[in-house]
Amino acid sequence: MTGPGRSRFVRVDGVALHVVVEGRGPVVVLSAGLAMAWFDWDPVARPLVAAGRTVVRFDRPGHGLSAPAAEPPTAAAEAHRIAALLDALAAPAAPATGPGPGSVTVVGHSIAGFHAEAFARLYPERTAALVLLDSSVEEAPRALLPAGLRTAAARALGRAVTAAGLPAALGPAARRAAVRASRTGGADPAARDLVRRCYRTGRVWRGALLENSRYPDVAAEVLALRAAHPLTAPATVLAGHAGSGTGRGALRWLARQAALADRLGARFEVAEPAGHLVMLDRPDQVARAVLEAGEPGTDRGGGQRLA
Repeated sequence: MTGPGRSRFVRVDGVALHVVVEGRGPVVVLSAGLAMAWFDWDPVARPLVAAGRTVVRFDRPGHGLSAPAAEPPTAAAEAHRIAALLDALAAPAAPATGPGPGSVTVVGHSIAGFHAEAFARLYPERTAALVLLDSSVEEAPRALLPAGLRTAAARALGRAVTAAGLPAALGPAARRAAVRASRTGGADPAARDLVRRCYRTGRVWRGALLENSRYPDVAAEVLALRAAHPLTAPATVLAGHAGSGTGRGALRWLARQAALADRLGARFEVAEPAGHLVMLDRPDQVARAVLEAGEPGTDRGGGQRLA
């Protein structure tokens, strides 16, 4: 497929997923962090398409424009969702030039780093490269409450927030404030009509609450997958760092990202200056890291690059 990205809905496991596919060439799948949407990848998608890649962006259930989740997320289920989405895009009903079932570069930001890594481990034959972008990392995940109780509480809170009208009243402003706090490069660049369309709905708030309620379980599941399923694809860990003058917390986060790269045998790279939303602060560096992720001869296993 060439030309501007086409927005469509693809049904995967009974849930209508919002998907944007653009470009032509090797496939790159981009999955954003908690409560983020497809348009947060705009600055990265453009250089990837220009470099000859097919870029697939999708909203997980309850995020962006996708339908609500039928079940709480798991790492394996999210990996399966990516695989099933690629299969659906390659079905006869999809354009013949769309992405096929071959190997892809999968990119996960923040909590979606868990999902991307799970895909790479569970579908090694379909993974050309793995890129973790300021990924969530948990060395010893623990939960104080049972998963079912956390999920029920998240759903009840989501219903209460929606009934009180908070998404319509505060959703777009909360989104813009969160983005501003997670960047070094300024305000939220997303179009206001898209922000209103997504964040004035209780569906997105409920989706974020549900996904966050299972965070420790998904983190623990990824640790178990590491023990049972070796990572065979080349991997890159790209961490954001605000630069000199940041506190010890930021340096600890950078050290944990470097340790994650060591654990995965991955190439380690730092984007500076950048906040958690690295794709907005340093989009060209993110695109370059994605393009180089599967190239032979790239430094791996503790190599660090600053840009």
